Amino acid sequence: MKRNGGYPSFGVLLVDDEAPWLRTLSMTLEGQGGISRLLTCRDSRDVLGVLAGEDIGLVLLDMTMPHLSGEQLLVRIREEHPEITVIVVSGLNQVETAVNCMQLGAFDYIVKGTDNDRLLDTVRRAVRVQELERENRAMRQHLLGGRLERPEAFAGIITLDPAMQRVFQYVEATATSPRPVLVTGESGTGKELIARAIHQLSGRNGEMVAVNVAGLDDNVFADTLFGHVRGAFTGADAVRSGLVEQASGGTLFLDEIGDLSQASQVKLLRLLQEGEYFALGDDRPRQAKIRVIVATHQDLAARQGPGGFRRDLYYRLCSHHVHLPPLRERLGDIPLLLDYFLDEAALALGKPKPTPPPQLRLRLANYPFPGNVRELHSMVFDAVSSHQGRVLSMTAFQRAMERQSQSTVSGSSMENPFTQLDQCPSLTEAVQLLIDDALRRSEGNQTLAARLLGISQPALSKRLRQPKD
Repeated sequence: MKRNGGYPSFGVLLVDDEAPWLRTLSMTLEGQGGISRLLTCRDSRDVLGVLAGEDIGLVLLDMTMPHLSGEQLLVRIREEHPEITVIVVSGLNQVETAVNCMQLGAFDYIVKGTDNDRLLDTVRRAVRVQELERENRAMRQHLLGGRLERPEAFAGIITLDPAMQRVFQYVEATATSPRPVLVTGESGTGKELIARAIHQLSGRNGEMVAVNVAGLDDNVFADTLFGHVRGAFTGADAVRSGLVEQASGGTLFLDEIGDLSQASQVKLLRLLQEGEYFALGDDRPRQAKIRVIVATHQDLAARQGPGGFRRDLYYRLCSHHVHLPPLRERLGDIPLLLDYFLDEAALALGKPKPTPPPQLRLRLANYPFPGNVRELHSMVFDAVSSHQGRVLSMTAFQRAMERQSQSTVSGSSMENPFTQLDQCPSLTEAVQLLIDDALRRSEGNQTLAARLLGISQPALSKRLRQPKD
């Protein structure tokens, strides 16, 4: 085995049983590519030992070798060292072989004798991808291990995204505050995970108690949060402690706060302002020793006004505001999440971890993920549950994406009068249809809806205030 030092920072391993080809390839990469940190190996049986003992980032692998074939080695490398990039350089100019290698996880397939420019370009791209992945891993270690005092609080949130790192820093800085926290973001972005991180960092001795308040009428909301005394209403045969009491000394997390009724908003405002509450049927106030965290996918600032969200409650809740970006704005996190969920699914289902095909990451990066991280998690578990071979099938992912696409088309056609040829909406109706569709797609976020419509947010707000015919 031959070793040289230099660029890149990691080793590049050349594997071929033909010594003349190894010399030619080494000279090409060193002389024209400027890549001098090379290791060579002629015996395919030694490759895994080299990878275990050396810092290798890229392998150039021949296909036809004695003992272990290139295809066998490719499978072993992807299973045991998935972080290493593999380029197959083979004398076999066969489309079927090339496709199979790509499906097994090869970065690219190069035929021996190909012009040096293509070979060097492929190697440089692979080196750059490997460097970026290593930089991302180093950045994660630096951000989570260096700048954060309590990185373990965010261990359940897999990300390298700079915006998410800033969220972590803000959360850590405000976690010990007694004031409420408003967590916003689309469904599936991890709002409850952030709430649990805040609770863990707060240093409070009590528990975190969570409840989804969507759909709760005023009486159920009051009984759930504040409890009741015996005889408070028909059927109240025993005293019931509410969630506020259960969370004493800890954190009360209210999810989907944007759906809270006006009457319930008043009760919550009193709890926050006065730090006290009344159990149903009791005229004695009780002290609330809790930290309140609320979450919503809605734009509460845009929903303020008569019949909407109370302005005074909004300002009370947003003392600290944490906003989580959607997954489509965190594309760099998709490979990390995919790998993490594959580990999790394989362990939960008692299966070996499959290797994702290279084209899967590209497909996921171009998918809008309306369900965000939760949707990706479901996709991976569904795929692994039906997985049989070593390389993960894309069928389950494609099926999930098609279902979402069909659901979107179906939902739009049911609401859109343009799909009915015998109905022609007026101009006013057409404008309202476009506005309604934009609000539906943005889940009530007027700023995003205005962007979809190509108008300013004030212009949209003005249009919404106009009476409908």
